[in-house]
Amino acid sequence: MIAAVSSALSEADGYRLIYCEDDRTAIRRMDEVFVNLFLYDCGDSAHIDESALIHSRLAHTSCARIVVFDPTSTPEGFQLANRTAAYVFLFKPLDPAQLGVMAKRALEQAELARRHRILSRELKMSLDEDIFQTTPDGSVQGGYSQFERLVFVSSKMADLVAEAKMSASTNMPVLIQGDTGTGKELLARAIHFNSGRRKSPMLVQNCGGIAENMLHSELFGHVQGAFPGAISDRLGLFRAADGGTVFLDEVSEISPQFQVALLRFLQEGEVKPLGSDTMLHSDVRIIAASNKSIEKMVQQGTFRRDLYYRLRGFQLDVPALAVRPEDIPVLTRFFVEKYAGVVGRRVLGVTTDALKHLEAYPFPGNVRELETEVQRMVAVAEQGGYIALRHLSEKISSTPINDAGPGGFVPSGGTLKDMVESLERAIVLQALDRSHWNQSKVATDLGLSRVGLANKIKRYDIKRGRGG
Repeated sequence: MIAAVSSALSEADGYRLIYCEDDRTAIRRMDEVFVNLFLYDCGDSAHIDESALIHSRLAHTSCARIVVFDPTSTPEGFQLANRTAAYVFLFKPLDPAQLGVMAKRALEQAELARRHRILSRELKMSLDEDIFQTTPDGSVQGGYSQFERLVFVSSKMADLVAEAKMSASTNMPVLIQGDTGTGKELLARAIHFNSGRRKSPMLVQNCGGIAENMLHSELFGHVQGAFPGAISDRLGLFRAADGGTVFLDEVSEISPQFQVALLRFLQEGEVKPLGSDTMLHSDVRIIAASNKSIEKMVQQGTFRRDLYYRLRGFQLDVPALAVRPEDIPVLTRFFVEKYAGVVGRRVLGVTTDALKHLEAYPFPGNVRELETEVQRMVAVAEQGGYIALRHLSEKISSTPINDAGPGGFVPSGGTLKDMVESLERAIVLQALDRSHWNQSKVATDLGLSRVGLANKIKRYDIKRGRGG
């Protein structure tokens, strides 16, 4: 982007400015954070790489694009602005005040267009038959909350995000736990981009399925000749991200020996590259993630207790999608808008029947599985139509729905005690089915001991494979 804009649009005005040196970096950063305005400097070259502008038009349809070029390249710049549906094009040299006004007007226009789309969709759907999702107050789409690219309405996620925002205001390490596909990396990125380190890089390393020496080299670096194949020095992520954040995914997979090295870094900030006698220092914040309970690993003796306490400055547990089904409709609509823009398809909405089946499906792959399903639905939906039951995959469209009452369950029994017991039985059975009868996980999710869960299964005569 362009440095002149910094004097016209500062962070004090409520804008976060991200500068990218090339198209590849711009595409990556656009996919990491929400981008409302993309200011593109064509430079002085006659050969312009417009891939970032094209990507912005397809994948970030609500983003306003401003193209800046030299007056001597007017024909080429005009054609570029047309091809990429730019909001406006400007000539160099730039006047910061003019650029600031133009940027603000572009953002206002984008917001008005967004509100117009929502109102138009609600008006269209409210005039149709009662086959579409409505809320008690008559509106079709209720409001939802966002934390960077995390979208939610559930109280569980609201509590999680509140704690995540609190952690972002500190420099303490963060440990994120949750099932695969729940959005742990998205949460880590949101914390980084809302922290005081947001102007420095966030680098990611998956610790699973990688040899210990290679992991050490990736994080701490190495010197030439440290091991066969080390033909040059390597900086390592801890030093490359100095002042920023390093996200360690699947941290539960690191070896006991590497746990010692990571603990040393967390305590002292010391970095010793492989094959070097020099001790260096780096100021990096660690955000770690795991789809396993590290606390249980500590109890089993497979993970160092002192490292666990160092990593969990803040511990954030991301709930599975199955325990927050109220997030499914808003996530579905969010992904529909996202992928409809990518493939250039106009989708008006999702029918109530389709949403009911999506909410009833347990989604063992969590949000990642839902996103893949929505991407497929958008691809097969008709242009200018609604996503209906026929567009869902068979495993989801065949999921049984119970419309007996709120939440699909009506307590049975004549006394309060009987109704409470029937409700408890239903909750235990639902948790067992959702976790494929992994009783250790169910006991943890429900806050029970393994023996306590076994007693309830026996008491309520719950059997696997016959609906209890």
